[in-house]
Amino acid sequence: MLLRTACNRWWVLFFKGVCAIALGVSAIVWPGITLLSLVFVFATFTLIDGVAAIVLGIRGEKDGTVWWTLVVMGLLAILAGIVSFVYPQITVKVLLAIIAASAIVRGVFELIVAVRLRKELDDEWILALSGLMSILFGGLILYRPDAGLVAIVLLIGAYMIAIGVFAVALSLRFRRMRHTLAAAK
Repeated sequence: MLLRTACNRWWVLFFKGVCAIALGVSAIVWPGITLLSLVFVFATFTLIDGVAAIVLGIRGEKDGTVWWTLVVMGLLAILAGIVSFVYPQITVKVLLAIIAASAIVRGVFELIVAVRLRKELDDEWILALSGLMSILFGGLILYRPDAGLVAIVLLIGAYMIAIGVFAVALSLRFRRMRHTLAAAK
């Protein structure tokens, strides 16, 4: 059921991936980004990510099944995005800690999902690799929070492009599988 739902809603993951790529490219093209802009880029992506997680978590099955892990992750992401919009004057270290924690939690959840889908999905390694990259990214930020802002912006841009590419690749895989699952009915 989970796989069928993900395949039917492939476009949500695709849209999220395209948004992540666009935001990542903008961060790399304009590395002299100000703190306020960085806050808004992070908040925007986090809100998009949170809404996408909730849409995927509330699967719309006839029996009312909800995948609570995604819903909770989505609500936490939305909360982080709202806090970032409401308090844009937060320091870089606080923002970086929020970004790092969000990336690590996201990575852990992606690894859990990859393990759960390994028997149903041929390319679960894409999701697992995305999870590992998220954990590594969060760990690097926590390890070197006082690194130059431009370096952090470039790292954030590269990370967003990478997770966007992984999301697009996985969404296209789900789109292809949707036809296979429909034929198996």
